Amino acid sequence: MNRIILVLFSFFVISFADAQDRPSRPSNIKEKSLNPRYRDSLEKWRGKSQSSKAKKNEDAKIEDYKIISRENDTTYVDTTLTIFKDYKFNYLRKDDFDVLPFSNLGQTYNSLSYNFNSNNLMPSFGARARHLNYMEIDDINYYYVPTPLTELMFKTAFEQGQLLDAFFTVNTSKQFNFSIAYKGMRSLGNYQHILTSTGNFRFTTNYKTKNNRYNVRAHIVMQDLLNQENGGIKDNDIENFESGNPEFIDRSVFDPVFENAENTLEGKRFHLDHSYNLIQQKDSLNTNTLSIGNIVSFEDKFYQFDQTSQNIFFGDAFVSSSLRDKVTLEDFYAQVNAKYYNNKIGQLKFNIAYNDFNYGYDAIVSLGGNQITNRLKGNVISAGGEYKNRIGKFLVHGKFGINVSGDFDGNFLSGKAGYNINEDAQVEASININSKAPNYNFLLYQSDYINYNWQNNYDNIETKQLAFKFKSKKIVDVKLDYTSINNFTYFEKSTVDNDLVKPNQSSETINYFRVKVSKELKYNKFTLNNTIRYQNVLDGEGIINVPEIVTRNTLYYSNHFFEKALYLQTGVTFSYFTKYNMNAYDPLLAEFYVQNENELGGFPRLDFFINAKIKQTRIFLKAEHFNSSLTGYNFYSAPNYPYRDFVVRFGIVWNFFL
Repeated sequence: MNRIILVLFSFFVISFADAQDRPSRPSNIKEKSLNPRYRDSLEKWRGKSQSSKAKKNEDAKIEDYKIISRENDTTYVDTTLTIFKDYKFNYLRKDDFDVLPFSNLGQTYNSLSYNFNSNNLMPSFGARARHLNYMEIDDINYYYVPTPLTELMFKTAFEQGQLLDAFFTVNTSKQFNFSIAYKGMRSLGNYQHILTSTGNFRFTTNYKTKNNRYNVRAHIVMQDLLNQENGGIKDNDIENFESGNPEFIDRSVFDPVFENAENTLEGKRFHLDHSYNLIQQKDSLNTNTLSIGNIVSFEDKFYQFDQTSQNIFFGDAFVSSSLRDKVTLEDFYAQVNAKYYNNKIGQLKFNIAYNDFNYGYDAIVSLGGNQITNRLKGNVISAGGEYKNRIGKFLVHGKFGINVSGDFDGNFLSGKAGYNINEDAQVEASININSKAPNYNFLLYQSDYINYNWQNNYDNIETKQLAFKFKSKKIVDVKLDYTSINNFTYFEKSTVDNDLVKPNQSSETINYFRVKVSKELKYNKFTLNNTIRYQNVLDGEGIINVPEIVTRNTLYYSNHFFEKALYLQTGVTFSYFTKYNMNAYDPLLAEFYVQNENELGGFPRLDFFINAKIKQTRIFLKAEHFNSSLTGYNFYSAPNYPYRDFVVRFGIVWNFFL
């Protein structure tokens, strides 16, 4: 079914986008108001020109193709080719500096660093290792475009399969926009039984009345992420891997721990956010707006682990065959809010919200005389507020939220202040305080495997973070934060329960410091792009494990060719992180757990790339980890899970403007 949808959608977007003339690039990135020339171009596009023949919009500028986030931050479509586009050309379509991918595309990622900044009041669903490609509400953007826009992204996978992300958006009028997109991926992988197959369908729409009093945004997202699991290579095969034994260079000859399991994460979400301006006053001196709004969101998701027969890797089981663990979450959220904006006072917003949750399983478990319930059901009423204002070169932004009644306690307070030193340099300081319940799977879990059954009454996880940013292209970019954590909750192997994975909550106060420095150095046509992170767990070592140093350095050459018809970038990227007690992976929970026996890492990764741009088409060719056979086979993404061998992969991103 996914393949049929993907083929039909690709045909649909291509049929709408047979033109490729790129709008001219603006001289700056400031958002521009609608002007008569823009209105005229829209009228032509809608068929109001004298000619009955369809015309391209020659007046549309690239900054008119707007991308709007949930928080109303607006950017525009960027068809340039930069090294940062190379960093984001991956399965997640995000910079993966702080994560380490597994051997196959679409598997999980191990974390090299953690950010504990959070404004959540409710616990999250479990199976966090499966959520890196799960699109949350904040990952969904809305659009405003003068002409239809299409983007196609393709990248080869490992062995049989490929990755395709197809997107189309159009404004049927100045007031109404919709977009439709589907990211589908299938990859067999180089090791036995690690096939991955994922799909992310997105539909968004936004509408505003001609007088701008009523605004509505909505989206529908449906996602399914399937992974075959094999438990990694066996302990007695570690030597065959690390020695570079020629008989095992073909990775398919390894016998994994098991070949009969898979896990699936599926979810669908319906989200609506609309508001109405009760007061809309604007003159030469003052702007006053008072609006009321409403948000309604419903998400239904489940995580499922299937295994055809019991394996001692997970301990004893209630049944010997056809094992299935399935947990569901139905989450309904409704909010009413009021927002006041004055160009001198700033923006004030208050809200009250209702959250109804239903998490759990279909049966009650009795284990060792203790009964484990099957459901966590309840509701929470919360309140919150926000203030934002720009005073000269200063930007002040603060938010708070608190659960005032219901089944979970929680609160957060965040604030930041930014200052523009000049056109090149900006500084920002921020604070974030959060208290919320641990994720649902720490509180309740059931399984056909005896060890994976528990019900806990853990305290709230409490975090306090101070952060500072300095950003300057001419000088350097610096980001640092210091976090204090109480009641940190994690998974680890329990020496009491036959060395099997169990949840735990720390009674220590953990202090965690990290700093990230980025700087690009240019000489003629050559550029050296550098990013390095230093981090240290001051208290709580052995609970939060991270490498002390993470670095990425890219040396590349860039130039125009063929009378500037072709723009080319080519170079080498060096990536490295120091050895540390890397978290291990549990495929039943789809979670990482703490281990302190094996230090892994300390292996270099060298990627050679050639990237090119022709009009709106960006082409990416990369020889990944080409040093794998030269610097030793000691590379792992997690204990018993080898990292990727040398491979050459190809991809393309193609934008169409009608």
